[in-house]
Amino acid sequence: MGKQTAKQTLTVALLLCLGCSVLVSTAAIGLKPQQEANRLLDRNKNILAAAGLLQPGQSRADIDRMFAEFEVRLVNLDTGRYASDDEMKAAGIDPRTYDARKAARDPALSVSMKGDDPAGIQRKARFATVYVLPGDQGLRQLVLPVYGAGLWGMLYGFLVLEGDLNTVKGLSFYEHKETPGLGAKVDEPDWKAQWPGKPAYNDQGEVAVRVAKGAATREGEIDGLSGATLTTRGVDSLIQFWLGERGFAPFLQHLKTGKA
Repeated sequence: MGKQTAKQTLTVALLLCLGCSVLVSTAAIGLKPQQEANRLLDRNKNILAAAGLLQPGQSRADIDRMFAEFEVRLVNLDTGRYASDDEMKAAGIDPRTYDARKAARDPALSVSMKGDDPAGIQRKARFATVYVLPGDQGLRQLVLPVYGAGLWGMLYGFLVLEGDLNTVKGLSFYEHKETPGLGAKVDEPDWKAQWPGKPAYNDQGEVAVRVAKGAATREGEIDGLSGATLTTRGVDSLIQFWLGERGFAPFLQHLKTGKA
């Protein structure tokens, strides 16, 4: 009698686990399209926010409509030009589904930064997705994805340049693990409000916008984050890297001369 009871108990537990597994798997599969839609909505909102185009209370339809004005392009960071169809075909990537984070983990689609990695990214994807906002007189804004190591993890954000490709329009981080009240101040409106209007490069072509260790004292500097030295250093390093020669600088030069 005891053996029969134990067998029944194990059978019920097994069936219960199997049933729960089916329910969880079904829910995960069913919710995946909605999760992907929400992920894209969050990306679009952060791009619009960094570009200074997002207003409080805007609906999903408004956000989708505004983002639809952007052209989504892939840049070959090896050549500093827009990726051609042949290049994308050879790399086996689709611009509509390309994931730079996933590509950075693939040795065939990325390069190691070992030994010279100021932004702490470890590997750099060979292609990057940029967002181009056309205007009546040509390019209106350009949104560049930027990322680098902070205190507790990676900071992922968007740096937006005006149509002259030398004036910062805004910076917004959409994902980070920084300490609330300290490094997490990268989210605060007052700190982000310092970025618009800053020059990306000086007359010598060097990266001009910097994050100071303390209060900004020179043109192009942003106030450092009080009590968050490593986050301050991380933001400055990632900006220097992505605006530098191993980042988007060659692409920006080609874009200015119409050779991108």
